[in-house]
Amino acid sequence: MAKSKPETTAEELLSLAGITVNGKNSYDIQVHNKNFYQRILKNGALGLGESYMDGWWDCQAIDQMLTKILLANLEDKVKGSLKLTWHVLKSKLFNLQSARRAYQVGERHYDIGNDLYKAMLDKRMLYTCGYWKNAKNLDEAQEAKLELVCQKINLKPGLTVLELGCGWGSFAKYAAEKYGAAGTAVTVSKEQVELGRELCRGLPVKIELEDYRNVSGTYDRVISIGILEHVGYKNYRTYMEVADRCLKDEGIAFIHTIGGNVSLTTGNAWTTKYIFPNGLIPSIAQIGKAMEKIFVMEDWHNFGPDYDKTLMAWHANFEAAWPRLKDKYGERFYRMWRYYLLSAAAGFRSRSNELWQIVMTKPGRPQPNCRIS
Repeated sequence: MAKSKPETTAEELLSLAGITVNGKNSYDIQVHNKNFYQRILKNGALGLGESYMDGWWDCQAIDQMLTKILLANLEDKVKGSLKLTWHVLKSKLFNLQSARRAYQVGERHYDIGNDLYKAMLDKRMLYTCGYWKNAKNLDEAQEAKLELVCQKINLKPGLTVLELGCGWGSFAKYAAEKYGAAGTAVTVSKEQVELGRELCRGLPVKIELEDYRNVSGTYDRVISIGILEHVGYKNYRTYMEVADRCLKDEGIAFIHTIGGNVSLTTGNAWTTKYIFPNGLIPSIAQIGKAMEKIFVMEDWHNFGPDYDKTLMAWHANFEAAWPRLKDKYGERFYRMWRYYLLSAAAGFRSRSNELWQIVMTKPGRPQPNCRIS
């Protein structure tokens, strides 16, 4: 039977990345539904992810396949549909990360189940990139990341720390236990607040359900570990203004964030629909513009390849735990979550995404010793 035009076109595109449809390599794609070809040509990354969730294709090593696709820039070779055009246009017309929408990511992602995150993450429950320089496993990498942050902000006993976006309170707990620091932390996830308060019981740590824009008070340190990806390009300046407002003149501000090599106004269509609603990865230019006349950039550290290792460790934990999770979450969730973790790993392996730690101070303050060899 002769191949359809969409099938031929899709196969030619995939071949540019060295991928063979129904081939024998671990990164080759096995297609189960012929409608797959039209779907990915029409909807790009959204169609690729959704068709995997629907069982239209499989691949032994999705992370390898998507790394090859990203390195070949295949997304740029696919014309977008009206659906994808609207996805970009609405990010320009509306503030998708407004205060009114701030809690959506908490409800749809972070609140889906602490049992899932306990199974997938390290023992301290850190849901951000680990620091693998001298680490042998995920637990060591995440503890090394916490220590790295504390060193970069020159944390000392008695200092106060405001954490904008705190997860389950892992940093605040570590800073209080090891450094004697008092922490105030906010998150938009009800589940994180409940478990975080339990984990930090008895420590000088306060965890609140609150949008970062509404925090008050002044602190010796203002930090965020994995929130800037939820702030949105229309609000980066607001974020910097909040950090400035809450930071003492001699204090240190710190950001840990995924970063992109290109300035964008909207996130990956599949990821924003199914994983992180309203998510957007910032660029150097966007962050730099936002901090102008507010902060001095003291240090900018990139260890993006460590996120590939972190995500693959999370994926291994998720796969190992799936037998006890599957009755609650179901097969479609399994395919969605697996695709999320492996596609994210591909983003870092291909160097499409980076992981930045940024140290900032107010103008005129003496330069702190924040560089870590």
